[in-house]
Amino acid sequence: MSTASARTSPLLTLFILAAVLAPPPAEGVGRAFFVFGDSLVDNGNNNYLATTARADSPPYGIDHPSHLPTGRFSNGLNIPDLISEKLGSEPTLPYLSPELTGKKLLVGANFASAGIGILNDTGFQFANIIRIDRQMENFRQYQDRLRAMIGASEAQRLVGGALVLIVLGGNDFINNYFVVPYRRLQFTLPTYSRHLVSEYRKILMRLHELGARTVMVTGTGPLGCIPDMLATRSRDGKCAEEPQEASKIFNPVLFSMIEGLNRELGSDVFIAVNLFEMHKDFVANPQDFGFETSKTACCGQGPYNGIGICSVVSNLCKNRSAYSFWDAFHPSERASRLIVDQMMSGSNKFMNPLNLSSIMAMHFSSSSTA
Repeated sequence: MSTASARTSPLLTLFILAAVLAPPPAEGVGRAFFVFGDSLVDNGNNNYLATTARADSPPYGIDHPSHLPTGRFSNGLNIPDLISEKLGSEPTLPYLSPELTGKKLLVGANFASAGIGILNDTGFQFANIIRIDRQMENFRQYQDRLRAMIGASEAQRLVGGALVLIVLGGNDFINNYFVVPYRRLQFTLPTYSRHLVSEYRKILMRLHELGARTVMVTGTGPLGCIPDMLATRSRDGKCAEEPQEASKIFNPVLFSMIEGLNRELGSDVFIAVNLFEMHKDFVANPQDFGFETSKTACCGQGPYNGIGICSVVSNLCKNRSAYSFWDAFHPSERASRLIVDQMMSGSNKFMNPLNLSSIMAMHFSSSSTA
């Protein structure tokens, strides 16, 4: 990814002009927020499904304002919640929630489902999860409901002015490539990464067809460094080599595709979010960020608390803010806050071609000039 200053980027100048000229969202409505992806951003859809990929029992949610499990794979709030805080809006509801009616529809919706990936056969072991093609169909149906409520023109304006986050890719390695034996016969890591990115491109184009115009697209974090990989694939406590290599191969291919797709569309619709770089510093130097450890999960069992799921019989740390990982796969709320801070103000090393503060500033400009 480019590290050139966003202030001098011709692409950024064009993006600002496009944002200023774009129609604002529906009158009286703040910027809507839509979320797609996997367990990193699921805020409760899987609670309504007959699946094992659930976070609806303690100690999940122990630090949530309700102190109850909500379906978020976190001790408290997750990344979409914290982005909503930055937007100054209430958290989006899960699409399957019966509460997502009336004015709640204007806030947006969370379509994410734990266990899914870019590929439709990723997460087969969980059953009954909302795969990404179904998430897109749910987004289309959401817009039908929105049009019925506020009319076609206002619905189009709300969706076009919305912020979108999509998080995919990690499960395609952790719960597919590294656990399905025939995948290694089909693909090397480089060819598998290219295959994933080719399929991801189709997903992003579908989002664009459905009206999304500001989409934050994440790469994977440092997969080899999560407690699950340390417990099952690391011999010496260092990040597991092959999963780490997968991230290093996949992310540049993804970010290159995003740049090409934006050139093809003639606008910076898609914003690359470099989760690998966002995680890397506090994984390598946790004490610099106030963490005691970036290896051992707060909740779990076995080496590094990286075996199995987090449950009432798991080891549970007392000070969740001292751990960068909540469970074997997911960041703690405090780590998620660090990630969202980088999304807000980070350089092009983290957010390319612009960060969330710039996106929000342009939205304010387009709304105030309408």
